[in-house]
Parts: sequence; structure tokens; C-alpha cells
Amino acid sequence: MAEPVRVRRLSDQEGQRLQRLVRRGTGSVVRLRRAMVVLASAGGNSVPVIARLVQADEDSVRQVIHRFNEMGMASLDPQWAGGRPRR
Repeated sequence: MAEPVRVRRLSDQEGQRLQRLVRRGTGSVVRLRRAMVVLASAGGNSVPVIARLVQADEDSVRQVIHRFNEMGMASLDPQWAGGRPRR
């Protein structure tokens, strides 16, 4: 069986920034949900529990955790351009 997916240990600064994001609840919904996933994982919750908490797919939760472990706070920002493709 594979190891459970967990977020790496957060620095004090990262933890404070994430908590501020979640408490404020303003800005991008995507960024807010990703911050909630990271904080829930840091709090010791398992992927299925986090998925129910944020009403997301378990694979999406795992992806957010892996990206945060690799990229840090930059992983919270959406990476799409949006709109119609240009010609």
C-alpha cells in the first residue's frame, strides 16, 4: 500500500499566510480552496476527509498537496489564462 499523501511541514510564515487567506475568505475561490486543502493536510487530516471538507475529488486534493510540496505558496494561484483561445 502506498504512503498516505501529506503536506510537508509548513514554515511559520507559510502557516500564518494560509490561515489569513482562509479567515479572510476573499479573493479567488480556487486559491481559498487550495489553502484549505493545505491547512487541513497540515492538521493531520487524511485525503478522503479533506475531499469531503472542500467537496472535491480525492485525486484533486492529492494533486494540490503534491504541487504545494513542490512549489510552495505559488501553487495556490490558478494557472489558466481563461477566455477564448486567440487566433
